[in-house]
Amino acid sequence: MLNFCLLEPRNTNEYLISRKLSIMKKLLPLLILCLGCNLNAQDSETEQVKTTIVNFFEAFHKQDTTALKAMAKGDVKLQSISVNMEGQSVLSESEYGQFLKSIASIPKENKFEEKLFGFNIQVDGNMANAWTPYEFWYNGNFSHCGVNSFQLMKEDNEWKIIYLVDTRRREGCQENSKD
Repeated sequence: MLNFCLLEPRNTNEYLISRKLSIMKKLLPLLILCLGCNLNAQDSETEQVKTTIVNFFEAFHKQDTTALKAMAKGDVKLQSISVNMEGQSVLSESEYGQFLKSIASIPKENKFEEKLFGFNIQVDGNMANAWTPYEFWYNGNFSHCGVNSFQLMKEDNEWKIIYLVDTRRREGCQENSKD
Protein backbone atom coordinates (compact mmCIF):
# COMPACT_ATOMS: atom_id res chain seq x y z
CA MET A 1 0.00 0.00 0.00
CA LEU A 2 1.25 3.49 -0.86
CA ASN A 3 1.92 5.90 1.91
CA PHE A 4 0.36 9.20 0.75
CA CYS A 5 2.15 11.12 3.47
CA LEU A 6 5.40 10.60 1.58
CA LEU A 7 4.02 12.38 -1.49
CA GLU A 8 3.13 15.59 0.34
CA PRO A 9 5.69 18.29 1.19
CA ARG A 10 7.08 17.98 4.69
CA ASN A 11 5.56 21.18 5.99
CA THR A 12 2.83 23.66 5.11
CA ASN A 13 5.25 26.45 4.11
CA GLU A 14 6.95 24.26 1.50
CA TYR A 15 3.55 23.27 0.16
CA LEU A 16 2.35 26.90 -0.10
CA ILE A 17 5.55 28.00 -1.83
CA SER A 18 5.28 25.07 -4.24
CA ARG A 19 1.64 25.98 -5.06
CA LYS A 20 2.46 29.67 -5.57
CA LEU A 21 5.32 28.83 -7.92
CA SER A 22 3.08 26.49 -9.85
CA ILE A 23 0.40 29.18 -10.24
CA MET A 24 2.97 31.82 -11.18
CA LYS A 25 4.44 29.56 -13.88
CA LYS A 26 0.97 29.18 -15.37
CA LEU A 27 0.14 32.92 -15.22
CA LEU A 28 3.47 34.22 -16.50
CA PRO A 29 2.79 33.55 -20.20
CA LEU A 30 -0.60 35.24 -19.90
CA LEU A 31 0.98 38.27 -18.23
CA ILE A 32 3.65 38.52 -20.94
CA LEU A 33 0.96 38.28 -23.62
CA CYS A 34 -1.08 41.08 -22.03
CA LEU A 35 1.95 43.35 -21.68
CA GLY A 36 2.89 42.67 -25.29
CA CYS A 37 -0.59 43.62 -26.49
CA ASN A 38 -0.45 46.88 -24.53
CA LEU A 39 3.00 47.72 -25.93
CA ASN A 40 1.82 46.93 -29.45
CA ALA A 41 -1.16 49.27 -29.00
CA GLN A 42 1.19 52.01 -27.78
CA ASP A 43 3.57 51.35 -30.70
CA SER A 44 0.63 51.56 -33.10
CA GLU A 45 -0.44 54.96 -31.72
CA THR A 46 3.17 56.19 -31.86
CA GLU A 47 3.43 55.09 -35.50
CA GLN A 48 0.16 56.87 -36.33
CA VAL A 49 1.46 60.10 -34.79
CA LYS A 50 4.73 59.73 -36.72
CA THR A 51 2.78 59.18 -39.95
CA THR A 52 0.80 62.37 -39.31
CA ILE A 53 4.04 64.36 -38.88
CA VAL A 54 5.62 62.79 -41.98
CA ASN A 55 2.46 63.57 -43.99
CA PHE A 56 2.54 67.14 -42.67
CA PHE A 57 6.03 67.67 -44.03
CA GLU A 58 5.23 65.98 -47.34
CA ALA A 59 2.32 68.40 -47.79
CA PHE A 60 4.52 71.28 -46.59
CA HIS A 61 7.19 70.53 -49.21
CA LYS A 62 4.52 70.24 -51.93
CA GLN A 63 2.90 73.49 -50.73
CA ASP A 64 -0.38 71.57 -50.44
CA THR A 65 -2.31 73.95 -48.21
CA THR A 66 -5.51 71.91 -48.50
CA ALA A 67 -3.80 68.84 -47.00
CA LEU A 68 -2.07 71.00 -44.36
CA LYS A 69 -5.39 72.52 -43.34
CA ALA A 70 -6.99 69.07 -43.04
CA MET A 71 -4.23 67.96 -40.64
CA ALA A 72 -5.03 70.71 -38.13
CA LYS A 73 -7.76 71.00 -35.53
CA GLY A 74 -9.20 74.24 -34.26
CA ASP A 75 -7.38 77.54 -34.00
CA VAL A 76 -3.80 76.21 -34.23
CA LYS A 77 -1.19 78.52 -32.80
CA LEU A 78 2.35 78.52 -34.15
CA GLN A 79 5.25 79.83 -32.13
CA SER A 80 8.94 80.10 -32.86
CA ILE A 81 11.73 80.71 -30.37
CA SER A 82 14.98 82.28 -31.55
CA VAL A 83 17.76 84.56 -30.33
CA ASN A 84 18.13 88.11 -31.72
CA MET A 85 21.36 89.99 -32.53
CA GLU A 86 21.57 91.21 -28.92
CA GLY A 87 21.46 87.62 -27.62
CA GLN A 88 17.94 87.89 -26.21
CA SER A 89 15.31 85.19 -26.61
CA VAL A 90 12.50 86.16 -28.97
CA LEU A 91 9.08 84.53 -29.27
CA SER A 92 7.36 84.94 -32.64
CA GLU A 93 3.71 83.96 -32.95
CA SER A 94 1.43 83.42 -35.92
CA GLU A 95 -1.89 81.85 -36.77
CA TYR A 96 -2.17 78.69 -38.86
CA GLY A 97 -4.08 80.52 -41.59
CA GLN A 98 -1.20 82.97 -42.00
CA PHE A 99 1.24 80.05 -42.15
CA LEU A 100 -0.82 78.48 -44.96
CA LYS A 101 -0.84 81.76 -46.91
CA SER A 102 2.93 82.12 -46.57
CA ILE A 103 3.50 78.55 -47.78
CA ALA A 104 1.24 79.12 -50.80
CA SER A 105 3.07 82.35 -51.66
CA ILE A 106 6.53 80.76 -52.02
CA PRO A 107 7.42 80.83 -55.75
CA LYS A 108 7.35 77.32 -57.24
CA GLU A 109 10.89 77.69 -58.60
CA ASN A 110 12.22 78.07 -55.03
CA LYS A 111 12.98 74.79 -53.28
CA PHE A 112 12.82 74.28 -49.54
CA GLU A 113 13.25 71.23 -47.39
CA GLU A 114 12.94 70.60 -43.69
CA LYS A 115 15.01 67.51 -42.91
CA LEU A 116 13.95 65.66 -39.78
CA PHE A 117 16.50 63.77 -37.69
CA GLY A 118 14.29 61.57 -35.59
CA PHE A 119 11.12 61.41 -33.56
CA ASN A 120 10.54 61.39 -29.84
CA ILE A 121 6.83 60.69 -29.47
CA GLN A 122 4.81 60.39 -26.28
CA VAL A 123 1.16 59.37 -26.24
CA ASP A 124 -1.40 59.52 -23.44
CA GLY A 125 -4.85 58.48 -24.59
CA ASN A 126 -6.02 61.02 -27.16
CA MET A 127 -3.11 63.42 -26.69
CA ALA A 128 0.39 63.17 -28.15
CA ASN A 129 3.58 65.17 -28.33
CA ALA A 130 6.16 64.76 -31.09
CA TRP A 131 9.66 66.26 -30.74
CA THR A 132 11.56 66.38 -34.05
CA PRO A 133 15.05 67.87 -34.47
CA TYR A 134 15.48 69.37 -37.94
CA GLU A 135 17.56 71.33 -40.44
CA PHE A 136 15.96 73.75 -42.88
CA TRP A 137 17.41 74.17 -46.38
CA TYR A 138 16.36 76.82 -48.90
CA ASN A 139 17.39 76.60 -52.57
CA GLY A 140 20.08 74.08 -51.64
CA ASN A 141 21.59 76.26 -48.90
CA PHE A 142 21.50 75.62 -45.19
CA SER A 143 19.24 78.18 -43.46
CA HIS A 144 18.84 77.10 -39.83
CA CYS A 145 18.22 74.20 -37.48
CA GLY A 146 16.23 73.53 -34.34
CA VAL A 147 13.52 71.35 -32.89
CA ASN A 148 9.80 71.15 -33.66
CA SER A 149 7.40 70.29 -30.86
CA PHE A 150 3.97 69.21 -32.11
CA GLN A 151 0.94 68.77 -29.84
CA LEU A 152 -1.71 66.54 -31.34
CA MET A 153 -5.11 65.21 -30.39
CA LYS A 154 -6.88 62.14 -31.67
CA GLU A 155 -10.34 62.71 -33.09
CA ASP A 156 -12.34 60.11 -35.03
CA ASN A 157 -9.26 57.84 -35.20
CA GLU A 158 -7.11 60.59 -36.76
CA TRP A 159 -4.31 62.55 -35.16
CA LYS A 160 -4.71 66.31 -35.65
CA ILE A 161 -2.17 69.04 -34.96
CA ILE A 162 -3.40 71.51 -32.33
CA TYR A 163 -0.19 73.41 -31.53
CA LEU A 164 3.31 73.78 -32.97
CA VAL A 165 6.36 75.48 -31.50
CA ASP A 166 9.89 75.37 -32.87
CA THR A 167 13.34 76.68 -32.11
CA ARG A 168 15.56 78.29 -34.75
CA ARG A 169 19.30 78.78 -34.69
CA ARG A 170 22.30 78.70 -37.00
CA GLU A 171 24.87 77.40 -34.53
CA GLY A 172 25.11 74.03 -32.79
CA CYS A 173 23.47 72.23 -35.68
CA GLN A 174 24.16 68.72 -36.82
CA GLU A 175 26.00 70.04 -39.89
CA ASN A 176 24.58 67.35 -42.15
CA SER A 177 25.24 67.85 -45.81
CA LYS A 178 22.37 68.04 -48.27
CA ASP A 179 21.61 64.65 -49.81
